[in-house]
Amino acid sequence: MENALLIGLTRQMTLERQMDVVANNVANVNTTGFKADKSLFEEYLSPGAHEDNFVGRDRRVSYVQDRATFHDFSSGPLEQTKNPLDVAIDGNAFLAVQTPAGERYTRDGGLQINTQGQLVNASGYQVLGTNGPIVFQPTDKDITIADDGNVTVLEGSSAVDSLRGKLRLVSFADAQRLLKEGSNLYAGNGAAAQPAPTARVHQGYIEKSNVNAVAEMSRMIEVTRAYTQLSSMLQQQGDLRKTALEKLADVPA
Repeated sequence: MENALLIGLTRQMTLERQMDVVANNVANVNTTGFKADKSLFEEYLSPGAHEDNFVGRDRRVSYVQDRATFHDFSSGPLEQTKNPLDVAIDGNAFLAVQTPAGERYTRDGGLQINTQGQLVNASGYQVLGTNGPIVFQPTDKDITIADDGNVTVLEGSSAVDSLRGKLRLVSFADAQRLLKEGSNLYAGNGAAAQPAPTARVHQGYIEKSNVNAVAEMSRMIEVTRAYTQLSSMLQQQGDLRKTALEKLADVPA
């Protein structure tokens, strides 16, 4: 009876964690470049029975363990914005940005130019090029971002392209080590950033979230139902235990 209560409790704890992950995915269904998270569970076997009359499989108690959460880095759909500063990354790469906490990485290609003429992301952090921040001049016009990341402009009345920098696209040998920090940014978390020469960018597009809203809402309903069923089962087990104790305590006169 105790084992049933403990096993049910472990499942409820993992369902609560899974609901947090699903809710975060749903909340970011319209976040540019957002990558969904998935939950990973495993069976944890504990030797729970020690009497000689328990043999084989009956000696093991199977609990539910919240093993980990992993990132789904599959590509999201592209949306054309016709904004020359917007870029969508084609390939397993990230834009590098400079934050007060250090270098961070993002798939959000909704870029802007700040008052200092620097290319920045939606949070105002500098987007890094291969030679540092990319800075524009007040007379720059007709900004072009090539598929290899080269940023060129027409300066003043000149008809010749001027290079302002090249977007620094990076990849990771083990991208699952990246840590989400909010504001659609990832920290390296020990993973080394490497150049991504095969990655390409599409100017005038942004990558939408890869969250499947219908699937996530269905999963949310499943988690809610499973939690409710477990609560009912645990209540029944508790009532059964209470009844058993009352019967045992009822000593005949």
